[in-house]
Amino acid sequence: MNKVITINRQYGSGGREIGRKLAEIYDIPFYDNEIISRAAKESGFAEAAFENAEEKATNSLLYQIAMGMNIFTAQEIGYAGLSLDDRIYLAQANVVRKVAESGPCVIVGRCADHILREREDLINLFIFASVDFRIHRSIEIDMLPQARAAEIVLKKDKTRANYYKYHVGERWDNVLNYDLSIRSDLAGIDGTVAALKAYLDALDSV
Repeated sequence: MNKVITINRQYGSGGREIGRKLAEIYDIPFYDNEIISRAAKESGFAEAAFENAEEKATNSLLYQIAMGMNIFTAQEIGYAGLSLDDRIYLAQANVVRKVAESGPCVIVGRCADHILREREDLINLFIFASVDFRIHRSIEIDMLPQARAAEIVLKKDKTRANYYKYHVGERWDNVLNYDLSIRSDLAGIDGTVAALKAYLDALDSV
């Protein structure tokens, strides 16, 4: 495997587990929360700041006014004038670029597909599933309270979509942003991993 693989995923779809299994199959590094830990260490920001950034991001005009700018205007006025959240995003983006430069790997979330968009060895995947599958899996795996599981799953998706929209300027769930989008509930987690391996192997042989 000579590709950098990014994975965006709906909450509860198993995207993180799928990414980890692909990394194990190809014996390449897997990055998820490791990105936050490394970015926090290199930037001096607390890890909690990175974790909170995604929760706070929204596509509302009020938020953008309060934060002062987004990633597009940030490029024009320089790092010194950036909001805290934009500085956090850029610190994280720097780490994403560094791990990609180190060689083939799997990166989950973090807008990595957008950050690394100029790379020719990049493969962007999107994992989604039915709401019922994601609710059931979140209760079973993440121990979400059954009474609030549906609410939390949908809220998590909205949070990820807003974060992506704010920093990238595009819809997070737009299939045109990805090389392949796949439903994990149809063949199950292991079946999805097998399907993705077949796809990646085909690309790797071209």
